[in-house]
Amino acid sequence: MKGRCLAFVICLLPAKAAPGSQVSELLGGPAGKDGLSLPLQIVVLLTALTVLPALLVSLTPFLRITVVLHFLRQALGTQTAPSNQVLIGLALFLTLLLVQPVLKESYESGWVPLEQNKLSRAEAWEAGSRPVKQFLLRYAKEKDIALMLSLTKSAPPKSPEDLSLTVLAPAYVLSELKVSFQIGAVLFLPFLIIDIVVASITLSIGMVQLPPVMVSAPFKILLFVLVDGWNLVVGSLMRSF
Repeated sequence: MKGRCLAFVICLLPAKAAPGSQVSELLGGPAGKDGLSLPLQIVVLLTALTVLPALLVSLTPFLRITVVLHFLRQALGTQTAPSNQVLIGLALFLTLLLVQPVLKESYESGWVPLEQNKLSRAEAWEAGSRPVKQFLLRYAKEKDIALMLSLTKSAPPKSPEDLSLTVLAPAYVLSELKVSFQIGAVLFLPFLIIDIVVASITLSIGMVQLPPVMVSAPFKILLFVLVDGWNLVVGSLMRSF
């Protein structure tokens, strides 16, 4: 039925449509000044939108924040409290707060000159990616960058600013995973001590029917609340960037 309606609408179109008409442009006739037709531009845009979540998760402080919050929930032993939606939402807002200056600088140095036809697409990409490279370089460790250079068989650059995003991106991810696991291990230690103390006490008095985790959970939550744990954890995470 839909196919018949579409055929009917096409039949109603003028037989001699101008090459530059809106119909021909919509159906992808002439290419723009960049050599890409409108449908191809839409495909490129949709492809970029599908990659955007992966970039947000891996190439921003979102990675470190989510891993640390996951370790914190595991250390508290609360299982699903706070829920994943709450932790992801908190990590997203904190990430936007941290990367806002970088995105603003990238937009003003790359996208704005491109709209004003002051730069070509290649020049705009180079200028817009420069703040992102500086952000990644700030937290990517030299050891991880050297590993990526050896894996890609790339020649060492003359300066760190000459590194490409294909090298910086995985190096940044490896560095952030290492730092986040270190922070998670430090967070685990005080709660692990509480678990050991409670387990030794319950076993010494013969309380074998009640799991020590159930007994230690209220003490861990109480300790976390008394020291204002959320403020300390989030403040330390934000100051680490």
